[in-house]
Amino acid sequence: MQCHPMNASPLDLSPRSEASVRNLLVNLFASVMGLSGLALAWRVAHNSLGLSAFVGEAIGVFALGLFLLIALGYLTKLALHPEAVHAEFHHPVAGNFFGTIVISILLLSSVVAPYGALAARAIWTVGVLATFALCFTAVSRLLKGQVDASHAVPAWIIPCVATLDIPVTGGHMPMAWASEINLFAGAVGAVMGLVLFAMIVSRLVHRDPLASAMTPSLMILVAPFAVGFLAYINIVGDIDRFAALLFYFGLFMFAVVAPKVFRPSVNFTPAWWTIGFPMAALVNAALKYAEFRASAPLWVLAIVLLGVLSLALTILLARTVQIALNGKLFT
Repeated sequence: MQCHPMNASPLDLSPRSEASVRNLLVNLFASVMGLSGLALAWRVAHNSLGLSAFVGEAIGVFALGLFLLIALGYLTKLALHPEAVHAEFHHPVAGNFFGTIVISILLLSSVVAPYGALAARAIWTVGVLATFALCFTAVSRLLKGQVDASHAVPAWIIPCVATLDIPVTGGHMPMAWASEINLFAGAVGAVMGLVLFAMIVSRLVHRDPLASAMTPSLMILVAPFAVGFLAYINIVGDIDRFAALLFYFGLFMFAVVAPKVFRPSVNFTPAWWTIGFPMAALVNAALKYAEFRASAPLWVLAIVLLGVLSLALTILLARTVQIALNGKLFT
């Protein structure tokens, strides 16, 4: 996102002592992304391995309810504190997390698809329009120039790589125009994902490490390749060697960043939810690739990753409920 000049009014993201909906940050929608991805992973596991169908469907219903709850809270913030929403949207880092809203909408279209095809199409169409609008805005801001290189953090990936979720969730949409939209979205997401990935890695190599609170966002570096795998196989209709390359590089990035993320020294905040969707995309990719290869080691890997993701999101949910009940979520 665009960096403001020094004389602009900065966004104060520091904690406030009083509990208020004004302090509800948009990145909380990342919880919906993670849980929706987990629901879809359990659905794949049910179809491939015969695991309980109830687990995935229950998680999907919970994710939908959570989206409605957070959306209600954020719309309340918009109504009561529009200046706070405006500042958050234009912040060079926090503004990127508006991509969690559009990705949540796209994923929820797949969650509800078995229960209502028309509803799924409508939700997906809304998600497509919102995703393209957000990606266009993000790229336009970057190309205005004078962007501080220190702001090139993993969150930059979210608004543009969100376009890859269009073919991930819309690969089987029956509308005549859907296939071209999926190709367009795949092209934008693939190229922008590589460009932004290179910029972010350069910043991580040559500048100071990320602040401790932003450490969990390193997991986002897995997303362009894991989501890219899912988008690619939906567009081409097959798992070929290029798809395998995407999967294995996503797996490699997970192995690199996981030890940096899962450290006791990194305190819990709602920003931890940024690990959810990248891991969920990798789990879905692992399950689909294991099914294609029919390989026992790949099945073991996929099941272990599914277990790790399920445990991680369960812990995050418990911690989030805890801070919601004691009021710290809104301070």
